[in-house]
Amino acid sequence: MSLTALAAAVLMGQSAFSLVVERPASQAHDVAYAELASGRTQQAITKLEADGGARSDDPATLINLGAAYARTGMSGKALSAFRAAVSTPVRYDLELADGTWVDSRFAARRALSGLLAANRIASR
Repeated sequence: MSLTALAAAVLMGQSAFSLVVERPASQAHDVAYAELASGRTQQAITKLEADGGARSDDPATLINLGAAYARTGMSGKALSAFRAAVSTPVRYDLELADGTWVDSRFAARRALSGLLAANRIASR
């Protein structure tokens, strides 16, 4: 199984990356949820990068950008985005695609762990 397919399977199975953000309406912004949920991964990347996603300190943006990178096989960029999401000083609760609510740092760590595990398995 290729690294890309394995990473995508791990990430898709966790469903931790299509995030809805709990924020005041005045601070709400698009984190490419619709694009990721409908499988339009490249469009999600384009949208998030255009909005400065890689330089963002917003955990939902970074997590979704990392998930999109992982789906397209850009593991290095995915790792960078997930690590940035873990270390950002911004923190809030996120609603995951399965309806559960978790701390953004927890979601970022979970995404990072999943990608690292997929990389380890693929390198065997």
